[in-house]
Amino acid sequence: MNGRIFAIVNPAAGGGRARQNAERMLENICAAGLTIEMAETRAPGGASALAREAFERGFRRFLSVGGDGTAFEVINGLFPYQESQGRPELALLPAGTGNSFLKDFGYRGPEQTVENLLSGRTQRCDVIRLTHDQGEFYFINLLTLGFAADVADVVNRRFKWLGEAGYVLGVLVCVARLKAQFFPLRVDNNPQQDSRPCLFLAFSNTRYTGGKMLIAPDANPSDGLIEYVRWGAIGRWALLRNLPRLFDGTHIHRPQASRQEVRQVKFELDEPVNVTLDGESMRLRCRSIEILPAALDIVA
Repeated sequence: MNGRIFAIVNPAAGGGRARQNAERMLENICAAGLTIEMAETRAPGGASALAREAFERGFRRFLSVGGDGTAFEVINGLFPYQESQGRPELALLPAGTGNSFLKDFGYRGPEQTVENLLSGRTQRCDVIRLTHDQGEFYFINLLTLGFAADVADVVNRRFKWLGEAGYVLGVLVCVARLKAQFFPLRVDNNPQQDSRPCLFLAFSNTRYTGGKMLIAPDANPSDGLIEYVRWGAIGRWALLRNLPRLFDGTHIHRPQASRQEVRQVKFELDEPVNVTLDGESMRLRCRSIEILPAALDIVA
């Protein structure tokens, strides 16, 4: 594979830590004998545009320096691609606040990234395609609807500047507003619509979200399947008692929870809803998701 690497740095990731650390990390990679071209993002969506332009210029090896959101943008700049054009390879140097994705790959730190870039060691990773009213998104971590997405929306709009304390406030606001929600959908070839009330739905490629929450403890990023975790309707006090279980994965053993492995989901929503997509908070009218098995090479 061509040794050239295109590095995309989000200087705002991790409260500005990415800019502070990127130069040193990239110097170490260059000193190890790799050729790197670097560009910084300057606005939301900038990483997608940079990745797309670099791919068109012939780059096939990419390095994302930032958090889960930066990687999400890079992937959406690379997909969809034509197999005949050459398969993309993505390495990640985490510098954000979540950094959930690499936990499933036994990530030990920047030294591991450098070692694997030098050796050419990659791992195949599934990608999930989301189709919505305005187009498509591609993601490698997870999509959530319901309570978790509502919390992310509140935090991003009102409390993000407070860090972890802002997340706690967002949870409390959403607990106070709590009500059962309905997201009608059909799974795989099942003709029966599932429109039961729920607390949240999560469609995962990897196990973690938010850096620490083990939403889908049985997920596997290279098994060609989407891990679908559903938590049914629940009252306020029961929710508060069970929230700690989201951090150790034991929530899936509660009577309200269920999990299954699926390949495709078709949503039948009447209007846009809050969603989180690899850490990004959006409002979308989702149409479908489907797995793209082993569509991306990950350096991890």
